[in-house]
Amino acid sequence: MPDLEPLFPVARQFTGSQAVIDIQPLGNGLINDTFLVTTESSPFVLQRINTTVFPQPAQIIENLHTLNRHLQQKKPNSVKLQIPDILSTVEGDYYYEENGNYWRALSFIDNTESLEVIKSTHDAAQAGFALGHFHRLLSDLDPGILYDTLPGFHITPDYLSRYDQILATTRLSEPESRYCTDFINWLRHIAGDLETAKQQGLLTLRVIHGDPKLNNFLFDKDSKKIVSLIDLDTVKPGLVHYDIGDCLRSCCQTTDPVGFDRGCCAVILESYLAEAGAFFSDYDYDYLYPAIRLIPFELGLRFFTDHLEGDRYFKVTEPGQNLRRAVEQFQLCDSINQQEPAIRRLITRLKKQAMGTQS
Repeated sequence: MPDLEPLFPVARQFTGSQAVIDIQPLGNGLINDTFLVTTESSPFVLQRINTTVFPQPAQIIENLHTLNRHLQQKKPNSVKLQIPDILSTVEGDYYYEENGNYWRALSFIDNTESLEVIKSTHDAAQAGFALGHFHRLLSDLDPGILYDTLPGFHITPDYLSRYDQILATTRLSEPESRYCTDFINWLRHIAGDLETAKQQGLLTLRVIHGDPKLNNFLFDKDSKKIVSLIDLDTVKPGLVHYDIGDCLRSCCQTTDPVGFDRGCCAVILESYLAEAGAFFSDYDYDYLYPAIRLIPFELGLRFFTDHLEGDRYFKVTEPGQNLRRAVEQFQLCDSINQQEPAIRRLITRLKKQAMGTQS
């Protein structure tokens, strides 16, 4: 357990006269450091923004303000997701800087829990609904007014180029590394699937979450419904296909052996399209399968490159962890690739179903 005592003065920057009673680590994110702060009144979330990943923290805050302002303009009963409020410091600022560290505070959404694995069809349907609802709520927000807080994020050809540069100066030793290099060479032709479609005008830039993995959905402990989508630092202009692919990657991965649960995928996509299908074009449907296959390939590529560079980006707790993460993602991608005909048939069925509902 790290020494949390130095965090108390930081937390007090956001509490004013209220006493800080306790601070505990919260979640297991791989980028920012997150803590739950207990005060005399209501708890809140304290985060240290990773400025290596997010070099301009003020842009993150401004994007969150833009998001909240947009949702506040909606009819109250039309918004079924709660977005955390940004808390200000005693000086009226929205982040606190100390010794090069940038801290921000967010409201804590009580009586909720996150899941690490899908436990039921209900959970899967909720994940699909929540992501679709998020995209629908923001479908009329101009993505051009948001900052791109992570330039290059989800641009798979750029990740591949970086990997090639690093590999050229690296000597591989582990068998797992050989597996990764062989897998990347086998599927490197898919890296530009979505970016090429975007450049050709087939796919439209929209507002995306950027990191809708399962543990960023908060379930109400009583109703078991998703009531919030958190970790909004990556909200930016992008392709919703990146969000869909990442959500399915996170929710549909099986273990022992690693594989892709097509039944879970069907439930999530059906619930997603019930919310977001209204703005889906034929091309949006055409590129669903490429997105589902691409995201685990991209993440595996990023994990493996980070391993080769000495674990600079993703947090690790032991040597070789990013290598093992990469292998797992490539195994997942392989499972998806093997099920391509069945997944494409599923998408065709859901498209017909969604079109019939809208007509």
